[in-house]
Amino acid sequence: MENLFSNTNVLAWLQYFSENTDLNLEHVKILDITKKNKNLIPAVEAHRSVLVFTEAGHPDIFYKMYEAGLGECMVVYNEGSEPTGEIKKHTVADMMDRGINASAGMLVLNPKARTTIKFGMDNRNFATGSVRYVGSEIRTILLSKMQLTEGKNICVISGESIAVEAALQDGEGTVIAVEYSSSDRSTLEQNVNQFGLNNVTIIDHVDEENFKDLPVPEVTMLVASASMEQEMKFLLNLNPNMEFVIYTLDFVVAASMPKIFKELGLSEPEIIQMTISKLTSKNTYRVEPAPWIISGKAE
Repeated sequence: MENLFSNTNVLAWLQYFSENTDLNLEHVKILDITKKNKNLIPAVEAHRSVLVFTEAGHPDIFYKMYEAGLGECMVVYNEGSEPTGEIKKHTVADMMDRGINASAGMLVLNPKARTTIKFGMDNRNFATGSVRYVGSEIRTILLSKMQLTEGKNICVISGESIAVEAALQDGEGTVIAVEYSSSDRSTLEQNVNQFGLNNVTIIDHVDEENFKDLPVPEVTMLVASASMEQEMKFLLNLNPNMEFVIYTLDFVVAASMPKIFKELGLSEPEIIQMTISKLTSKNTYRVEPAPWIISGKAE
């Protein structure tokens, strides 16, 4: 499956669409969703032109795009598995009741695509459920401290919206989301489905059994808890160069971090506190919880 579309196939499809449309190759995102961990919906949301390679099947592929607000996007395609023949053009809305009947390439055009990276999504965009999401401003800082790069593998422990937004920004990497609560796992699964994320793996515990077949993470974001030190030790055994970003509302926990980091052989942590105040309709300020954010890595 991984070699379904070779470089020769990709070039042939590019030439086919170039000859039959006004395609500008400079602005095309190439996405092979026959490979695991590839996110179609976020790619279409962020690029005006996406050349998608897919195998036969995916009965609800266009319905999911429609549900994500992409119904007006134009799909340029042909019938069959080869880059030949008549070009067809339909909106996603017109195609949402059909699937993919052959392994082929299709061009998805989204003139309203956002072309910039946006951190800190509005919490109203996430699925409602058991999770109490961290404020968008705080999430922006946490994601910044994680220093996301394309292809970086990430572990997020009890940070549901962080896992979702990291997966959206890092489409080439894997996000391992650890949720101990079954209800929180259910809410996260709703978010994963809602945003069309294929690069999120949800597990219920930090242990060798759960991690044995997963990519080794390079950075871990975790919410401080009673099991935090045990989690950090395990993850350092997986990757001695692990980077950590920790969230806590407890000053005592924040104050204990230099000692914990030293015991684990990590560098002196950076510890900051965020305070967010928002103006209300009554012209008063509402002060939101002020978390401590701790970051550091191996010396």
